[in-house]
Amino acid sequence: MEMVPSEEKQLVPKEIESAAEEPRVLCIVQDTTNSKTVNERLTLNLPASTTINKLFEDVAHKAGYVNGTFCLSWASSVEMAPLDQASEVSLVLSGFEAGKRNFLQLMDKDGEQPQIASDESGTADSSGLDDSSQDRFIGPLPRDSTMSCSSDFSSPSYSYSSILNKSETGYVGLVNQAMTCYLNSLLQTLFMTPEFRNALYNWEFEDSEEDPVTSIPYQLQRLFVLLQTSKKRAIETTDVTRSFGWDSSEAWQQHDVQELCRVMFDALEQKWKQTEQADLINQLYQGKLKDYVRCLECGYESWRIDTYLDIPLVIRPFGASQAFGSVEEALQAFIQPETLDGPNQYFCERCKKKCDARKGLRFLHFPYLLTLQLKRFDFDYTTMHRIKLNDRMTFPEELDMSPFIDVEDEKSPQTESCTDSGAENEGSCHSDQMSNDFSTDDGMDEGICLDNTSSTERVLKPKSSLTFELFSVMVHSGSAAGGHYYACIKSFSDGQWYSFNDQHVSKITQDDIRKTYGGSSGSRGYYSSAFASSTNAYMLMYRLKEPSRNAKFLEVEGFPEHIKRLVQREKESEEHEKRQREIERNTCKIKLFCMHPVKMMMMENKLEVHKDKTLREATEMAFKLMDLAGVVPLDCCRLVKYDEFHEYLERSYEGEEDMPMGLLLGGVKSSYMFDLLLEIRRPDQVFQPYKPGEVMVKVHVVDLKSETIAAPVSVRAYLNQTITEFKQLIAQATELCAETMRVVLERCYNDLRLLYMPNKTLKAEGFFRSNKVFVESSDSTDHQATFTDSLLWKLLDRHGNTIRLFVSLPEQSPGTLANRASCPKANADSEDSFDGAKDSRKSVEAILEESTEKLKNLSLQQQQQQHTSSTSDSQKSSEHSDFEHIESPAQEPEAASQPSQIENCTRAASDPENQFPSEERSDSDVNNDRSTSSVDSDILSSSHSSDTLCNADSGPLPLANGLDSHSITSSRRSKANEGKKETWDTAEEDSGTDSEYDENGKSKAEAQYLYFKAESHSQEDGSGEGQKCLLVHVDKRITLAAFKQNLEPFVGVPSTQFKVFRVYANNQEFESVRLNETLSSFSDDNKITIRLGRALKKGEYRVKVYQLLVNEPEPCKFLLDTVFAKGMTVRQSKEELLPQLKDQCKLDLIIDRFRLRKKTWKNPGTVFLDYHVYEEDINISSNWEVFLEVLEEPERMKSMSQLAVLTRRWCPAQMKLEPFREVVLESSSVEELKEKLSEMSGIALDNLEFAKGRGTFPCDISVMEIHQDLDWNPKVSTLNVWPLYICDDGAVIFYRDNTEELMELSEEERNELMKKESSRLLKTGHRVSYSPRKEKALKIYLDGGPTKDPGQD
Repeated sequence: MEMVPSEEKQLVPKEIESAAEEPRVLCIVQDTTNSKTVNERLTLNLPASTTINKLFEDVAHKAGYVNGTFCLSWASSVEMAPLDQASEVSLVLSGFEAGKRNFLQLMDKDGEQPQIASDESGTADSSGLDDSSQDRFIGPLPRDSTMSCSSDFSSPSYSYSSILNKSETGYVGLVNQAMTCYLNSLLQTLFMTPEFRNALYNWEFEDSEEDPVTSIPYQLQRLFVLLQTSKKRAIETTDVTRSFGWDSSEAWQQHDVQELCRVMFDALEQKWKQTEQADLINQLYQGKLKDYVRCLECGYESWRIDTYLDIPLVIRPFGASQAFGSVEEALQAFIQPETLDGPNQYFCERCKKKCDARKGLRFLHFPYLLTLQLKRFDFDYTTMHRIKLNDRMTFPEELDMSPFIDVEDEKSPQTESCTDSGAENEGSCHSDQMSNDFSTDDGMDEGICLDNTSSTERVLKPKSSLTFELFSVMVHSGSAAGGHYYACIKSFSDGQWYSFNDQHVSKITQDDIRKTYGGSSGSRGYYSSAFASSTNAYMLMYRLKEPSRNAKFLEVEGFPEHIKRLVQREKESEEHEKRQREIERNTCKIKLFCMHPVKMMMMENKLEVHKDKTLREATEMAFKLMDLAGVVPLDCCRLVKYDEFHEYLERSYEGEEDMPMGLLLGGVKSSYMFDLLLEIRRPDQVFQPYKPGEVMVKVHVVDLKSETIAAPVSVRAYLNQTITEFKQLIAQATELCAETMRVVLERCYNDLRLLYMPNKTLKAEGFFRSNKVFVESSDSTDHQATFTDSLLWKLLDRHGNTIRLFVSLPEQSPGTLANRASCPKANADSEDSFDGAKDSRKSVEAILEESTEKLKNLSLQQQQQQHTSSTSDSQKSSEHSDFEHIESPAQEPEAASQPSQIENCTRAASDPENQFPSEERSDSDVNNDRSTSSVDSDILSSSHSSDTLCNADSGPLPLANGLDSHSITSSRRSKANEGKKETWDTAEEDSGTDSEYDENGKSKAEAQYLYFKAESHSQEDGSGEGQKCLLVHVDKRITLAAFKQNLEPFVGVPSTQFKVFRVYANNQEFESVRLNETLSSFSDDNKITIRLGRALKKGEYRVKVYQLLVNEPEPCKFLLDTVFAKGMTVRQSKEELLPQLKDQCKLDLIIDRFRLRKKTWKNPGTVFLDYHVYEEDINISSNWEVFLEVLEEPERMKSMSQLAVLTRRWCPAQMKLEPFREVVLESSSVEELKEKLSEMSGIALDNLEFAKGRGTFPCDISVMEIHQDLDWNPKVSTLNVWPLYICDDGAVIFYRDNTEELMELSEEERNELMKKESSRLLKTGHRVSYSPRKEKALKIYLDGGPTKDPGQD
């Protein structure tokens, strides 16, 4: 019978017999080359046999472009390579889908925009275009004049056109690394400054003197060359920032552009020392001004000469409600003098007394390139926040500075005038000279005595015009919290304004410049737009209009020779990069898998192959990639289409060895919906062909006799096959009888379906790409039973739920084991004692028999004791250790065992109360009885508490009792062969408790038999010694309680005396304590560690006890782990703690001289009173933590209505804090608190002030800040209201005497104290200061990288 594959989603080429039957391919093309066409879609409905070459012709005709001047690419991924225009392959074979929409993008080719075809044919689709305009790709985006200029997205820098408009401006953008827009704005401004660019080109880099990577001038030179000659849309600035010594984190720090300008100029001056450009920055950007003070009585004037690189102009004077309306107003205010009178009088050296004086600034010299900073960032002292002033400030295109140079104010002084000559100029101006006498500087009158000189002589007349031309506006869009910089720059070549917004460059107009004035047409009030995000000018650059000095840009032909060589190198580098990018865009990258024949594990790698490489060449590349040389011959390998998720071999490529990979894989894509598998065969085998439409089936053969499931055999079938045909196919592959065959499909996890309908197809039964079936063919009667009652179902159910676990057993000392007494046996004539000198190593069979015999005897004893009255707990509690009556299988004396009894015995859990009389004792009892305890107290009092992650002990853990290799058997399905036995255990019903015992200590009933098999397993540790552990196969539906009971014979103690820890990554351990929960969260090869120690019973909780030391540097100290129980009083728990504290912590305490209190992280809380009951008065939970506090006097807390606060006195006269002292209040009254503080300290009640501490205990604060930073003397009458909210014990209260003066410190004393406080607070982990986080300083490192100061905080 011929099987025809069902071809689903497989593209198989067919000959089209009739054109009417040929499918159509719908192509939707988006033109992304221009902003005016980006929203347009070209739709083409083409026959599937259309070639790629013909597609390009049709798109060119439809779009009105010259064919060959554009690229077509898939719109789904920008990383995908463009379609090959010369390809003669059909659309279907190139990855196009017939009957579906295929989205494409029309893009630039080689950085050049498409050429527009002539309109003679009239085929250009001009919808939406301005037919009268020839500059279809030139010009700014049309603007809505009604749009608010404060909107971030109304700016040309944010319009979508700037993303698409590229080469029409002729300028190249800069890529924003992350938050480097401020850097890009400044770099573009410097690039568009002819004098700076030309001077930078004239500087020649010497390789022998400096590393080019760290040379700032060289990297700037390279950047400028690329900006002038590159064909890219935008270039990276990473090489420049790397020369600054910045790492990648600096890209995420936004800084001030004016600050960057100063720092960069300083760095260039340092790098240019002893070169022709040494004084370049000063020649271009440096001006001079005079800072003077003139006596109004005698006319004597003292002055100094300052230099500046930029002029900071105040937007709004301090305290004023109106902002300056223009740059001219701000400049006038900058030089406006102020009068020093009254208490601010000036001491005149000539008059020898304090006199009224006039203080101000005079400009002496303006730089060739004038930089004005508009100080838009301010601080609002009302809200205590930084704000941005968005007030409107106009600036002219041409600025006449002649009115501001060395002009003296003849009018009467105005005391209300404001000047920025103080801190505002800090960092911008540099002092050259300070004089109290008359002198001259650069031929300018500096110290002229004004009472002897006429006003005409005093006014400095400029020798030439001081008209400056605006050419750069650096704009900030945003608020004081953050924003975005971009630059509007005028080209001196054509007078056109451009917007340089990172990688986008576009033309703009004067209207766009005027929109950067800021503000609105309304009132310029104080809160006009202080908190609103808006776009406005922040830094302006003007150039002096002086034709003799105004330079033009150097053209490429006029470059110096070293720049020409640099241009050539960069051009070659760009071409190489372009070629590499082209190769990258034509490289298919796909996941490659291979089952390594030696390592026998699935190897994974990524195959990168050019689309033109053949399948044969790709196979050779995969062969080398998987390092199979010398392992298998190349001709034994082939590449097949593979689905890794479903482990499905989709198809093989017979006869297509010379087919290009691009065609086989469906083109170059960013990701593929399938993978490749390098399949390997043996030399005597033949590769099986995999056809599209086949499904893969993994067949597991089940043997009912041995109860085993074999490894899978792979079979390929078709979805339209019937079950009968499928059984015949399996019979051929497995040599089983098809007539008696039962086939079970596992559709998903543990979903088993018996395939019993012979004529039903595989597709109807739910088969998919990759499937898993179990087959069984035997003449047993099991097939007559219903499937869910059959042995086959039970085996498969067990197989689906069984997991493999590695269990590390605790290490036990043989010496201590010898001291343990044997447990009495019901069938023994006498009780034998264990001889420590005997060899504990026995045969596997003997150990198994003894283990099972013990369990049977324990069960018989339990049944007998159920008919007798049980002894009370107080009678059972004795001087014996918890482990005195515990025995291990290896400790029993050799006795005759009966295999028939082993096979028929049923597992019964031992009664812990009757079998182990000491079980009810606490850990402290075990620890105190060192003479009889078989386990060290530190193991029993393990610090590994429940639900707590901790580091696993990596020490060797040999198998308990010297067992080497065995598996325990105590089940109704025992097998005595092969030395391995299996046990079917019972899972307890979920009773809603975490204990495996009921209220009377009896083992809970078990409902369902579950699988458990264990054998010894040796695992190598780091020391080379094998760590003994168990390899356990167990049904994960078993409860933790039943699992622990199965482990009892291997651990050697009952399940109540050991704990189970699950081991996670990095050897972290988590104790499993919920005994009624199953192991369903475990998976194969999980690791478990067993640790000795009493497990929790119902109502018990493991508790960590910490000591509270309020006056110690570290107030929280861990003491021990203990167990508290539900219903226990606090006093009872204290009684339990006393012996443990003495034994483990060497603390000999009296029960009335320590207390327990709530612990919330490091904060002490509610004081627990002796009569409080856990879970009634005190909420207790797993992994609970509690403070133990030693008292110096008897407990004063007697009632819950009382309040205990920790108080600490602050002594400002001594600059120190006194130790903590506790104050117990009868109420929450502030008056009572102050009275008790006054009584305790001796401070008068009227003079006492208090404040609540901040943060976590002990609320540390620097003595430099406590006096003014805390909220002293809050206006409240009770403590439980805002802003105190003291409602619980443990709050920290600072108090002081308000009449005590703060100690006066010298500068040295202050610095010394500050260092001590910083060191103290850093050690305690508390904040040194409560001031807000400071911004990271902007630095440029001249040595190529930052050096860390060891003394720097």
